[in-house]
Amino acid sequence: MCRIFGYFNAAATPHEMRAVAALQRHGGPDATRTARAPGWGLGSNRLAVVDLDGGEQPYGRGGRVRVVFNGEIYNHEELRARLVARGHDIPDRCDGSVLPALYLEYGEEFADHLDGMYALALIDERGPVPRLLLATDHIGMKPLYLRWDAADRSLRFSSELPALLGFSGIGARVRESALDAYLATRTPFGTRTVYEDVDVLQPGTTWVCELGGTPRVRRRPADGAEGPVPDGFSAARRVRRTLRTEVGRLLVADVPVALITSGGLDSSLVTAFAAEQGPVDTFNIAYRGAWPFDERHFAREVAERAGAAHHQVEIDPADFPALLQDTVWHLGQPNADPIALSTYALFRAVREAGFTVALTGDAADEVFGGYERMRVAAERSAAGEEWSAGYLDALSAAPAALRARLYTADYRAHVAADPALPAGVLAELLHGPGTVLDRITRFELEQRLPAYHLRRVDHLSMASSVEARVPFCQRSVVALGRALADHQRIQGGQVKRTLYAAAAGLLPERVLARPKQPFTLPVTAMLRPGTSLWEHARDLLAADRLAERGQLDGAAVEALFTAQAERPDDGAALALWALLAYEVWHEQFRRPVTLPGIAPVAPDGRRTLAVAA
Repeated sequence: MCRIFGYFNAAATPHEMRAVAALQRHGGPDATRTARAPGWGLGSNRLAVVDLDGGEQPYGRGGRVRVVFNGEIYNHEELRARLVARGHDIPDRCDGSVLPALYLEYGEEFADHLDGMYALALIDERGPVPRLLLATDHIGMKPLYLRWDAADRSLRFSSELPALLGFSGIGARVRESALDAYLATRTPFGTRTVYEDVDVLQPGTTWVCELGGTPRVRRRPADGAEGPVPDGFSAARRVRRTLRTEVGRLLVADVPVALITSGGLDSSLVTAFAAEQGPVDTFNIAYRGAWPFDERHFAREVAERAGAAHHQVEIDPADFPALLQDTVWHLGQPNADPIALSTYALFRAVREAGFTVALTGDAADEVFGGYERMRVAAERSAAGEEWSAGYLDALSAAPAALRARLYTADYRAHVAADPALPAGVLAELLHGPGTVLDRITRFELEQRLPAYHLRRVDHLSMASSVEARVPFCQRSVVALGRALADHQRIQGGQVKRTLYAAAAGLLPERVLARPKQPFTLPVTAMLRPGTSLWEHARDLLAADRLAERGQLDGAAVEALFTAQAERPDDGAALALWALLAYEVWHEQFRRPVTLPGIAPVAPDGRRTLAVAA
């Protein structure tokens, strides 16, 4: 696991390369190396997980094909044996070391042979001009941020958004519609970021460009299961067998491995399978004091049944304002899920306890149909009722009607012309092939999961030099989940039916029978008058501050505070939290520092009004 960065058909000073490397060194503290030639440069920050003494990047040093790589290749031993048998020399047993030989053997289709999570950049100097190839894994576990300038055909890229801003001239303008897109989908949607000139490479993509040329983009086909999955116990057995195999594969590392155990079905099932391989360590997070949705007792019960060494992490709500600052900085753009705070604190504790790898239960809801919004939409559709408006509101941090009240008249007019969901994506969701649940599942897996969940997990785990591995994102598991019929996922008011059946007998009955609840921060209870979080929100969401950008109506935001103080409500609390996170991001990345008597330079390069001395 590493962080990567570089440029192509461009120039960057050594200082810029050092700055970008430094900005994401937390994700790769074990080594930093670069390779540069006229027109291009590659760099990596290494987090050593496999072959701690090998794995020097860029791979292929001394050859004409060089690669920098972020992620894990779980089938690298199989690939190494195949490539060595075909005459390739691979210098060590690091997983990424197979990449140059794999490319030499299979060309641009080499990523089709990879099983794992990854984002990589490859330079091929064998032709008349250098060629750059970028590739991402099938579902977006490892993001790659890009700034492609079509006018001069230049590219700059990095694993983290704040690091990409270390290259000069990037991120000068925020997308005007970014706030609306954020409130509508809880984070910048799809491959977009908050910045006009920065995008994220789509999952399952190979991007190829020759120096001075125009890129070609190839989407690799999604994996499919081998035919329909039989009903009943056959489906449950198949899921159990597949997930058990993948958890076993993901436990392999040359560093200590931990498990994130929330006490819910998904992470508990991963914990149970991992414990079959030998002793395990589990981590759970809770909050000092008495709060709703406390899952620590469920997590402890799962750990005890698995014979695990259990680590209970507890954080003080008084520390939330400072934690929010760190969390938002590492994400580089707003994410409205309060769980982000917990995720950052939890992985920090995992690293402090001496672990470098952690398995999580993320993505099971997307793969197996676990969200309440999925159930409601499917049931409404089956009854012949309109389902889409309620589903889209459930995705949001502020439903459509509330967003309309929060915006100024000018901003409402702007977002009406630039909707949060691209027209093609919305059309596919509403009118594409398959049942409503089929379409929602595709949308959740291909669009929302990478942007909202996986980038958050990646950035906030690597912020503490921890590699998060996600068994439910493995290709075999995703393919199996997508092959299930609607009734095998959701029926009779029950979600994740096949996954629950697969867990029968493996988990405590109380865990299997408990009502589904979110693994999140109880923000409705915590965002109340008298708490440090409330005071922080009041300061940053003051009407005069909000008026500066002309997007939000200060009186409407004040009404949200009043409603939350008098009648605490999940909707008002989440909207306030989302606005707070957005304002923290703006404070860190956009608000210029003002010195007495000096007109500060705004992010777009213009002088703001001078402040009186």
